Amino acid sequence: MISDIQSEILKLKKEKGVTIFAHTYQSHDITEIADVVGDSFLLSRKAAEDKNPVAVVCGVHFMAETVKMLSPEKKVILANGSAGCPMAEQFTADEILAMKKQYDDCAVVSYINTTAEIKTVSDVCVTSSSALEICKKIDKKNILFIPDCNLGGYVSKNIPDKNFILINGGCPVHSAIEEKEVITAKKLHPNALFLVHPECKPEVVKYADYIGSTSGIIDFAKKSDKKEFIIGTENSVLAHLQFECPDKTFYPLSKNLICPDMKATTIIDLLNAVKGTGGTEITLSPDVMQKAVICINEMLRLEK
Repeated sequence: MISDIQSEILKLKKEKGVTIFAHTYQSHDITEIADVVGDSFLLSRKAAEDKNPVAVVCGVHFMAETVKMLSPEKKVILANGSAGCPMAEQFTADEILAMKKQYDDCAVVSYINTTAEIKTVSDVCVTSSSALEICKKIDKKNILFIPDCNLGGYVSKNIPDKNFILINGGCPVHSAIEEKEVITAKKLHPNALFLVHPECKPEVVKYADYIGSTSGIIDFAKKSDKKEFIIGTENSVLAHLQFECPDKTFYPLSKNLICPDMKATTIIDLLNAVKGTGGTEITLSPDVMQKAVICINEMLRLEK
């Protein structure tokens, strides 16, 4: 039974000095026994504060890379080594540098959902919750925002005095949602608030009652005095909210809001990673880690 596997994981992680970090998009059987659950950057920050020598990440490759960059002394294991991120892997560092050369006085702002290689050529990193405030504080007029054009477009509309250069990249799951799906959902559930992630297209986002990161959506729904919500992000968020708020009703914007890479990790993958017989250890060269962490440190500086 699942509970037997969970009990074995809880026992092993104490014996082996393992801390489990799970992204919010993981299945509930994983998140309920993880030590830390949250957005990608929260996981890496909490890992840096953690004293255990081994970090097992239930998420995708770029998340485990970020954990390693902020905790280079730790052994970092990605529970399922095949779990990547199409958005993070869309471009190479050379392609970004070539784009940057086309503009004078240009800052490269990279979404946290990028590879370590991309972060080495970025001036500052942002999360979906911090992108707007950080971009306001950047001194340069031109901002090359990579890779999500939907998030970049949302930020640019709120900072009209800067010139945003956007590229045709983004999350294939969020960006596949169409306006007609929002209209249908709102007709079916007229009393529900629509909560949406800014990785969705602008014609979807315009209907939102709340726009924010995964953790922002969860916090809004939990604190709201409303009872019905349409969730415009990965459907596992809806499942978690059903557990946490049994007195409220949550509807999926679309049955297609499912990230196959996030769903690649199973409870057995986690068990094997904690045992030390599975998963993929994350290794980065000292040069890459040194260069990639610069944009993250700049993000932390600007957040202050």
